[in-house]
Amino acid sequence: MEINVQGYKRVTIVTVTGRVDSVTYSEFENALQAELEQGKVNIALDFSGVEFISSAGLRVLVNARKTVKNAGGRIVIAQPSQQVSETLEIAGLEVLFEQFPDRETAIAAF
Repeated sequence: MEINVQGYKRVTIVTVTGRVDSVTYSEFENALQAELEQGKVNIALDFSGVEFISSAGLRVLVNARKTVKNAGGRIVIAQPSQQVSETLEIAGLEVLFEQFPDRETAIAAF
């Protein structure tokens, strides 16, 4: 798994590629936590390159959403891969995360 973080004026883009699973979820969690600790509470997750997300990865998403929401921010998903979209739907979490077809649309939503 690879994680790339890019800051914009109103939003932080976190691009994740590879698998978010029981082995890699802590790296994903740490990357999000680092942004939150810096007060960055508007986050767009670019999941176009995510091949798989496990329940551990979903837990990280739900916890990050709770933290962001309590701080008055938002977390959205840009370009979710088919695997991510299907996993969110199966888990019943698609209603918690706004999904956008591309990064530009996600950024504009802030």
